Amino acid sequence: MAGRFTFRRTAVPELDCDPAAAAPAMTPPRSAAEPAPDAVVMTQQPTAPAVEPASAAGGNPLLSDKLLDAKVRLHRKLIEEINLSALEKLPEDEMRRHVQQLVSQYILVERLALNTKELGDFVAEILDEMTGLGPIEPLLKDPTINDILINGHECVYVERHGILEPTAVRFKDEGHLLRIVNKIVAAVGRRVDESHPICDARLLDGSRVNVAIRPVAVDGPLVSIRKFSKKPLSLARLVEIGAIRPQMGDLLAAAVKARVTTIVSGGTGSGKTTMLNALSAFISDRERLITIEDAAELQLQQPHVARMETRPPNIEGKGEIRQRDLVKNALRMRPERIILGECRGEEAFDMLQAMNTGHEGSMATIHANNPREAISRLEQMIGMAGQPMTIASVRGQIAAAVRLIVQLSRLSDGKRRVMSIAEITGMEGDIIQMQEIFKFVRTATLEDGTVQGHFQATGVRPRFLNDLAAKGIKLPSSYFDPGHPL
Repeated sequence: MAGRFTFRRTAVPELDCDPAAAAPAMTPPRSAAEPAPDAVVMTQQPTAPAVEPASAAGGNPLLSDKLLDAKVRLHRKLIEEINLSALEKLPEDEMRRHVQQLVSQYILVERLALNTKELGDFVAEILDEMTGLGPIEPLLKDPTINDILINGHECVYVERHGILEPTAVRFKDEGHLLRIVNKIVAAVGRRVDESHPICDARLLDGSRVNVAIRPVAVDGPLVSIRKFSKKPLSLARLVEIGAIRPQMGDLLAAAVKARVTTIVSGGTGSGKTTMLNALSAFISDRERLITIEDAAELQLQQPHVARMETRPPNIEGKGEIRQRDLVKNALRMRPERIILGECRGEEAFDMLQAMNTGHEGSMATIHANNPREAISRLEQMIGMAGQPMTIASVRGQIAAAVRLIVQLSRLSDGKRRVMSIAEITGMEGDIIQMQEIFKFVRTATLEDGTVQGHFQATGVRPRFLNDLAAKGIKLPSSYFDPGHPL
């Protein structure tokens, strides 16, 4: 029956409690209009449990441990007794009411001393455990958190505003954490086990997840979650928070509109995907875009976007679909621009071929510490494709395909900055020529760790300004004057 629980008749476990209180425990709510001779009716408790309210569990480690243990045991029993698929179809308020009835009776059986607020928190945790991702669900709902880092079942860190900090969140045991991990990866058709102990996945909201379990994770499962921003940062917002100056933003916006091929470079967590999302807002709605990612997380706002995602091998080691396969396939799908979420291997060769054959304005991200290193990384990745090419030929391909490199960094105070905007101008002999247009100059670090510095123009005018002008896009020459404040 739609919207109903179905329970199996099971014996109530022997517990050290009053039998009268234990009798109704874990029995289903049923309508009086629909009696069932094979079921026991669960009655609503008229009052809160007749126990003295306890202080907040967070201030009592023994009570906190008892609550955690009770929550895990209650969750297991609910899963055994309840038709969870029917429960999840109920409206949230009705589902909460049913679960609160079950929890209220259960805490009587367990003799847990909870006040009204603690009971509400306990019900919320049970709901998270049943329909969400257990202990980390509140962290996922916290908009101030960017990353969640789980180092075994007893150690959870988060990143707020670029700074790592520990949390009080923990799991019952390693098995509890593994159940949450399997719930995450199974939702996107992936798996993680001893034969495949490393997995990239994503949550239903698009947050990126990386998992490593034993035997590669020596001290227990390691989980890294990069949260998916519900409101992607725009270029204007990046200006507001000081990650970039307006003149620099205008140059990047103009370059995207004029189909100048761009690479976004930076270290882990430096904001590469955020920048790629911000730049993509300036792509015309008339263009067909194809995105290629390991775990889909780009948030493009255009109406005509085709998204593709890699696939790992199956249990037999077959069926893997790599980024290079997707890039090759994308070329047969009439793209006007290809957006590669992260260039990390042999797909770099096919991506450069695409950029050189009518797909100008394509974009990609790459892990590197500065623009020159980004070029070296591209050279190495092209070599991984196994094509018989000389270094001069490889560098020629790069110089012909890529025009702009945007370098990002996360500074020691946790703030993210655009450190450099550089233009590739061509080849001189076997060397790729590059000129820096804007840069961030670091001047000092305060006692509290805050990094001080300023953005400045180098005095070099981009060579592609003529291309911009030909397409009706003009930028003031003062933007590039080193004496003009940014």
